[in-house]
Amino acid sequence: MVWHTTIGNGPTKVLVVHGWFWDHRVFAPMFDALDRNRYTYAFVDVRGYGHSRDVAGAFSISEVAADAIALADRLGWREFHALGHSMGGKAVQKMAMDAPARLRSVVAVTPVPASALPFDDEVFGFFASACESDDVALAIMGDSLGNRVSTIWLQLMLRRARDTATPAAFRNYMRSFIKDDYSATANKVTAPMLVLYGEHDNGVSEAMVKAVYPGLYPHAEIEKIGNCGHYPMQETPINFVTRIEAFLSQSAGS
Repeated sequence: MVWHTTIGNGPTKVLVVHGWFWDHRVFAPMFDALDRNRYTYAFVDVRGYGHSRDVAGAFSISEVAADAIALADRLGWREFHALGHSMGGKAVQKMAMDAPARLRSVVAVTPVPASALPFDDEVFGFFASACESDDVALAIMGDSLGNRVSTIWLQLMLRRARDTATPAAFRNYMRSFIKDDYSATANKVTAPMLVLYGEHDNGVSEAMVKAVYPGLYPHAEIEKIGNCGHYPMQETPINFVTRIEAFLSQSAGS
């Protein structure tokens, strides 16, 4: 089973899934701003990462979704909200397809879409080379932040990613979030959905989000987060928490 930590003891339950670079600690800058009386947050480390580093698996998005639902079962959460970042955003979409009656809402943050990414062999090869090449990994991260943030911070994030993830997990999740296509069951997602994209994110860009997400989820709210790129929980944590908790409080049944 995957590791998790909980923050808060409120009646509204929120399960949180991190992305490709780093683990649940990517959300740490927002921890002190969370409303702990209203919400209980469960932050996961996916298989092969962090405290779940030694948990074997296929390291796929489907597996992340299944593990998260199983965690909700262990916690006794019959209904809950799901928040996912980047590849974790793809995982929470899959959760909403696999357990639609249990998801009160979905918050997809700078999310990889449920569909396969339209990468040709060259672009896929570039991403694959990031599994070994620090220079390529830094270039991918830098571009996702609009090539506007501190090189020191980028290098720190890369060290954290290398330290937390097994090489097999890092590579297999990369293949899964790029190639796996769940779009055929997107119509199963009926829960309220908020899709947040960063103003300066050149990876999950405004153009891509607006081209893809309305077709997948016509009911979704799609919003830009200003003054940030791919990591709003790091770049603008207070604004980020404020927006997601406002959405959670408005979602049906919360």
